[in-house]
Amino acid sequence: MSNNNQEMKKNLGLATAMATVVGCVIGSGVFFKPQAIYTATGGAPGLGMLAWLITGLVCIAAAMTFAEVAIMIPKTGGMVVYLEEAFGKKVGFLAGWMQSVLFYPAMIAALAVIFAEQASLFVGEGMALPLAVAAIVFAMVLNCLGSAVGGAAQIIFTICKLIPLILLMVFGFIKGSGANPIFTPMVAEGLSPAVVLGQLMIAVLFAFEGWTNVGAIAGEMKDPGKDLPIAIVGGVSMIMAVYFVINLAYIWVLPADQLMNMAAPASAVAIAIFGEVGGKFISIGIMISVLGAANGFILSGSRVTYSLAAEGTLPASKTLAKLNGTATPINSIIAIGSLAAVYAASGQFNRLTDLAVFACWIFYTLTFIAVMRLRKTMPDVERKYKVPCYPVIPMIAIVSGIYVVINQLFMSGSTTRILAIGSIILTLIGLPIFNYTTKKMK
Repeated sequence: MSNNNQEMKKNLGLATAMATVVGCVIGSGVFFKPQAIYTATGGAPGLGMLAWLITGLVCIAAAMTFAEVAIMIPKTGGMVVYLEEAFGKKVGFLAGWMQSVLFYPAMIAALAVIFAEQASLFVGEGMALPLAVAAIVFAMVLNCLGSAVGGAAQIIFTICKLIPLILLMVFGFIKGSGANPIFTPMVAEGLSPAVVLGQLMIAVLFAFEGWTNVGAIAGEMKDPGKDLPIAIVGGVSMIMAVYFVINLAYIWVLPADQLMNMAAPASAVAIAIFGEVGGKFISIGIMISVLGAANGFILSGSRVTYSLAAEGTLPASKTLAKLNGTATPINSIIAIGSLAAVYAASGQFNRLTDLAVFACWIFYTLTFIAVMRLRKTMPDVERKYKVPCYPVIPMIAIVSGIYVVINQLFMSGSTTRILAIGSIILTLIGLPIFNYTTKKMK
């Protein structure tokens, strides 16, 4: 165990928890994924629109399930702690290892890449990598100032990102023609709706990624039993509504067969509504939104690394478990951010997100299973919140998670399959590391 005797302060309330959920989730997916969605449907709007609702409902079932174990074990570290309790230290460590070296750095890097692409519109080409690194460093500095500062920044980012979304929704319906088809046809001729839906869910799940991050900061929350269910379930429900309405507004202005050919659909819609100035305004909004998401992922991801380091299971644990004067895990923040900067050098937004999301959904599914396992192994532990309609809702979450994993491994293209296998290998590298560090502690 680490000799670090400092404790992290419980100074995060419902507003910060909700902002972490909404702020981490509403990042880049809502602005960029419509292109991938309508490409998959062959330019048909119907199934693309329904996918936002179907996947949103799946995520709500997942969030309702996740909330039970998050409240039952309100400790900093989130999923790592839950899986450790249900399946043992080795499984918990692998989840944390995967998050520390793959999921969080890759997600932060992907967001930084998108930030740099949008910023290049204002400063010119050739600055992508420096801008991406600058975005990561900025978020790192905010978080190093303390969880209260990072949390407050998250609230500000969340408010700022909602402004362009609201403007697009309101003026999209006011100025759009509304003459474009919305729910028909479901898919283009010759495509199978069942096959296309799997592709759409993968795309939309990225747009919903981040709803579990609040669990990682539960140990710093004032009243997790009361606030976590509202933050997780309420946050995901709010996000689903926003996603559906904003995509309806997009189609109200431009047809799906045009959106499929646009790399930044939100900016294209803004230009159609407000002109070129509107396009630049939305680009600024996207930059703020993406930076806010990166800030949230650093806030949550560094706590996972800190949790492992505090147990002494990571290389250089004593260094990574160090807290600064504001009781913030500064070295864990630096480690996560530095690895993200390395990943950002690839400049591959979609590949980074595919790599991250697949790996994490393996452990999300194990967490859903853990809820049912802990009901049997720890029946007498107080549960301030129980997932409703048990075991139906947990089973929906589990089946959905298994489908995501199988889809990536066996039903996707070769590049996606290679990335999925690579993420599994990188995760399993954690096994010899765990065995070495645990032997060293004995």
